Amino acid sequence: MSTTPGRTMSKAGDLVRAFNHDTIFTGDGWQYPPHAYDAIGSLAYLVRMLPQAIEQTMRPVQRTHDDGRRVTVDGGGDPARAVAELQAAIADATNLARLLSAAVDRMHSASSPLGLDTRGLPGFGD
Repeated sequence: MSTTPGRTMSKAGDLVRAFNHDTIFTGDGWQYPPHAYDAIGSLAYLVRMLPQAIEQTMRPVQRTHDDGRRVTVDGGGDPARAVAELQAAIADATNLARLLSAAVDRMHSASSPLGLDTRGLPGFGD
């Protein structure tokens, strides 16, 4: 079965949803500061890729529009205006994604020095 960019992004969303469910409660593998550090690192990796992913969503629309093929708008709207609005929205989303990326990188740095005092805890050597 072949995949499409839309399907790939849907799978990414499903994985984030699974993470949200997996982390509602603490338990094995999700109870100590290093667990958060690892997850935040992976989240930072994901978020750093968002600006490019957001920008590239414009490619099929832009290519169609630039090649002179007719882009249509439901309700008979102006295609040039609709494409310009999409471009502006993508620029805003890309900028916000870059800000989010910087914030998540700060989270990762802030969680880096956090650990766990294991003295007296079962399962940990003293």
